[in-house]
Amino acid sequence: MKTQTLNVGLIGFGMAGRTFHAPLIQTAPGLELTAVVSSDAERVQAVYPEVAVHAKSASLFADPDIDLVVIATPNETHFPLAKAALAKGKHVVLDKPFAVSLAEARQLKSLADGAERLLSVFHNRRWDSDLLTLKGLLDEQRLGRVVEVESRFDRFRPTVPDRWREQHRPGSGIWFDLGPHLLDQARSLFGMPRAILLELASLRDGAEIDDDFQAVLEYDRLRVTLKASALVAEPTPRWRVNGTRGSFVKYGLDPQEDWLKAGEIPQPAWGVDPSPGRLTLNEGEGDAVELVHHEVEAVPGDYRAYYDAIARTLLRGTPPPVSVDEALDVMSLLEAGLDSYRQGRWVKLKEGGSLPRRLHAKG
Repeated sequence: MKTQTLNVGLIGFGMAGRTFHAPLIQTAPGLELTAVVSSDAERVQAVYPEVAVHAKSASLFADPDIDLVVIATPNETHFPLAKAALAKGKHVVLDKPFAVSLAEARQLKSLADGAERLLSVFHNRRWDSDLLTLKGLLDEQRLGRVVEVESRFDRFRPTVPDRWREQHRPGSGIWFDLGPHLLDQARSLFGMPRAILLELASLRDGAEIDDDFQAVLEYDRLRVTLKASALVAEPTPRWRVNGTRGSFVKYGLDPQEDWLKAGEIPQPAWGVDPSPGRLTLNEGEGDAVELVHHEVEAVPGDYRAYYDAIARTLLRGTPPPVSVDEALDVMSLLEAGLDSYRQGRWVKLKEGGSLPRRLHAKG
């Protein structure tokens, strides 16, 4: 069993690499950020003066001391960079989305399996406080049988920025940006749906690519709606969950992203959401309805958990925090959604629709 610290090389020092990956890697026991691939060495070393900076990814891959490569680059580069890293015997973590097509993702899985290397995707919002809190409510069946879920990720960004996500490039647009977050969360709560229906729109002045989506996931006696938009100024519920015994409503995004952007260092159980949401339950007897409001105790979020688990996987052989098959499920949903939008109809998934047993509560 390996006991030494693993050396990590990070490709990309933009928002994702600088804000999320680098600080979370640095706080994970058993991992050390030792190299970064960036065209701006001064920018990297202003924050991490002890880290080596490579101008090209090939020189990072050639370094025999690098154990794990983390790829936080534009979506269309995920496949070639991961392919090259695996070919050099490196373990690989990809920022979401996995790739820009299901075919690319499946090929990377095959390559990782053949090389006996770890391949995982950074679906960090599994460790949002609100998701963990809602999961606890569902496990306890506080809402009864859940019949409707709406999950939103709205922003107000009326001016289209000059960045690759807003341009006609593979994997750009809000569906590939925020869709993976909401799809992975829905999948983690309810499993794979039976079918998906997607609507995309480009609503802002000057928008080249989709900046608004609504996806509907169909399950047995449950409908999940996922929405994201760049033109929502008034706060909307992050979650609205209705069941046979009551409802759960939560406003506001998990605060960890803003804290990381502000330069805060992640601490154990640091992600306590100050707005954990409200539970409204029917506490009447028989046919009488008596609605009672309850403030919910938030489960702390912790993005550190992802890289902590990656280290344990590589050093101790424990299961990865996000398996390749789970990441492939999200890619299947992303691609099926695009098929739905292009064809203007529901698209069925080969497997899905059966809810976890804990969600089959009666009453």
